[in-house]
Amino acid sequence: MVNCRICRNRSSLISSELGLCLDCIRNEPAQAREIAREVHGRIRREWRLPEQAPRNTDGIVCNLCVNRCQIADGNQGYCGLRKNLQGRFEGVSAARGKLSWYHDPLPTNCVGSWICPAGSGCGYPEYAYVEGAEYGYENLAVFPHACTFHCLYCQNWHFRYRTSDDKYESPENLVRAVTRKTSCICYFGGDPSPQMPFLLQVSREAREGRGGHILRICWETNGAMSKKLLKEMAESSLSSGGCIKIDLKAWDEALHIALTGVTNRQTLENFKWLAQVNTSRPEPPFLIASTLMVPGYTDAREVGRIAKFIASLNPQIPYSLLAFHPEYKMTDLAPTSRKLARQCLDAARQAGLKRVKLGNMHLLW
Repeated sequence: MVNCRICRNRSSLISSELGLCLDCIRNEPAQAREIAREVHGRIRREWRLPEQAPRNTDGIVCNLCVNRCQIADGNQGYCGLRKNLQGRFEGVSAARGKLSWYHDPLPTNCVGSWICPAGSGCGYPEYAYVEGAEYGYENLAVFPHACTFHCLYCQNWHFRYRTSDDKYESPENLVRAVTRKTSCICYFGGDPSPQMPFLLQVSREAREGRGGHILRICWETNGAMSKKLLKEMAESSLSSGGCIKIDLKAWDEALHIALTGVTNRQTLENFKWLAQVNTSRPEPPFLIASTLMVPGYTDAREVGRIAKFIASLNPQIPYSLLAFHPEYKMTDLAPTSRKLARQCLDAARQAGLKRVKLGNMHLLW
């Protein structure tokens, strides 16, 4: 049981690290944002990362994502990958990345496996090797070691141990990992956004090396990259039969900042643009949305508002509701309950979405 730092009410649905209840985040957004920024800043100092996106007027500007860091000489950007050394960017680039990968036998537990070619055969024969699940094939799962957000509940937070190391990979090393049984490459993380130039280069080289054989390019992301990179990412997926999976973490901006440290404005704008592109290739689904159901924060009201937004763009866009497991700085919260999952599922359907699914159901309690 934790006391909210604003209303002082006590509840088991309040994260002790954040110290804010959902009602106060919604009803006292200005105060909640200040508290959240202090919380995120304190934790990020432990990782030797900037507390907030730097805004040095004499620094150089990084245009890769929503943070648009203005980085002073000798300092680094919010993601921790790009540094200003005497007026030039150092760190990751199109020629080198900071990431790891592994081969994942298909079908996988991917967010979109229920409607993607790898898991369902959707798009056969142009985009899938078989009419059903692609047993015998594999996904090259690529894990970038950085992120443009700072989610307090991050399910893969261990990547932060690798953000500051000195190990880099070349595009050639990653391309060589594509085998004759690789039918898709999925970039997740962390997030692909800080290393998009590198990952786009890998995608181009990998597909060229396949000589016209199917190799889908998929992205699992917070969706907060620049519009220029978004367009290149969309083209890589559209032309290959791959998909873009956007994690819509919250609708309310104050809640989004409380949970992730960053605004959701660009994510929503980018999702809207992708929904317009989506009509050019309805099958297999090009755009997929997901939301993690965090007890005490991502309630049915929040999911309903996200779903209404998606449905207003296209009610056929697939939406996965994912069960939460206590991780990173929210280990004192319980896993998603079956009751909350059912409420969120009903809210998404009532908002008008036609394709909604509960994911990670083994985590429900």
